[in-house]
Amino acid sequence: MRRSRLVIALVLFLAGLVWLGQGSGLIKGSAMSGSSFWGVAGAVLVVAAIVILVNERRRPATGN
Repeated sequence: MRRSRLVIALVLFLAGLVWLGQGSGLIKGSAMSGSSFWGVAGAVLVVAAIVILVNERRRPATGN
């Protein structure tokens, strides 16, 4: 299960970066561009991904 959590964290992190970029106006060309909602949502996803990664690093290896 460890590998799947790391993949989920990576997907959340990348999606969060894109949403953060669109919400802050750095990535233009969509309805999400310049919307503070998407900037905040992206920041939340990035933080959630970091929390998952930190928890997985602290978790002892199970040998799987």
